[in-house]
Amino acid sequence: MELAEIIGYIGALIVGLVLGLIGGGGSILTVPILVYFLGFSPIIATSYSLFVVGSTALVGTFGNIRKKTINFKTAIIFAIPSILTVFMVRSLVIPNLPDVLFTIGSFSLTNSLFIMLLFALIMLLAGWSMIRSKDITADHEIKEYDSNHLLAIGTQAIGIGALAGLVGAGGGFLIVPALVLLVKLPIKKAISTSLFIISIQSLIGFLGDLKTLNIDWKFLITFTIISIIGIFIGLALSKKISAKGLKRGFGYFTLIMAVYIVYKELF
Repeated sequence: MELAEIIGYIGALIVGLVLGLIGGGGSILTVPILVYFLGFSPIIATSYSLFVVGSTALVGTFGNIRKKTINFKTAIIFAIPSILTVFMVRSLVIPNLPDVLFTIGSFSLTNSLFIMLLFALIMLLAGWSMIRSKDITADHEIKEYDSNHLLAIGTQAIGIGALAGLVGAGGGFLIVPALVLLVKLPIKKAISTSLFIISIQSLIGFLGDLKTLNIDWKFLITFTIISIIGIFIGLALSKKISAKGLKRGFGYFTLIMAVYIVYKELF
């Protein structure tokens, strides 16, 4: 086993560890690990990331089902447009992206460069969200949806589905605020419901790749299992470590990673 591969598997453990410690964010490390340490193309990396993210979120979802902390009505309303969008992006858009999107002078924007720059942008937003986020202490849950918010929920779900399909990230840092602010879910239910939505949209999005990509199942399952082990370690440690400080620190780390990706791809 080569050093880069060992580092990649250690990265898989860190992905799960971060998810277990702060409840999100770890998935945005998956694509850089797969691209820069393990040498996969961005399109393959985003596909594998969807599987890792979906499987990881599914493990957490089983626990939340037992705890009865998932609002399934919200999940269905949010998930349907998101799932349809991510599946269409992976099955129709990604396979048909031209190798070169456009050329200006000597600069050519390839599909790989576009995906990595878009991913860096998502990392910047996620990092900033983690740094700036404050604890939301909504302690009530509305019984009926405000019809004025249904369009906003659907629109955001489509946008998150498109981003998930393009960059392979779950989008939890966008889903949770939407569920709290638009649907008025308590924060714990919002996180649990978000995890359920992410598991479904990511795994169905991955299904869109099965006909267009050759999947290395042995590697992918190994990577995913290591990540899941990391989740359980993170969950155990989370009872002893302050998640607030970790979240802020990881936010700064995410910003640094985003800048590194931009530098790596453009210079």
